[in-house]
Amino acid sequence: MNTVETWVIIILLGVGTFVLRFSFLGMIGGRPMPEWVLRHLRYTPVAVLPALVAPAVVWPAATGGDPDAARLLAAFATVAIGLATRNALWSILGGAVTLYGALWLLG
Repeated sequence: MNTVETWVIIILLGVGTFVLRFSFLGMIGGRPMPEWVLRHLRYTPVAVLPALVAPAVVWPAATGGDPDAARLLAAFATVAIGLATRNALWSILGGAVTLYGALWLLG
């Protein structure tokens, strides 16, 4: 791929991103959104974090894409701590401690 193709792709992706965001934010503007939209938007942060983390647990790059016990154990610990405490920071901290502890113990 040459330099011109690279810049064309970058510009097209930038325009596409702008159009996608403007279609939601710019066109709605200051108008109030319907209640059903607001109800569904409340679940967005809850869905984004697991969607970002799940590939790193199931197909970790550190192991060449093979799931390993340390990451699965940390994921289960994170979910369990989150359910027990209902606190995202404690669950993230507990998952991180579990991951590093399991990596240290399992090698």
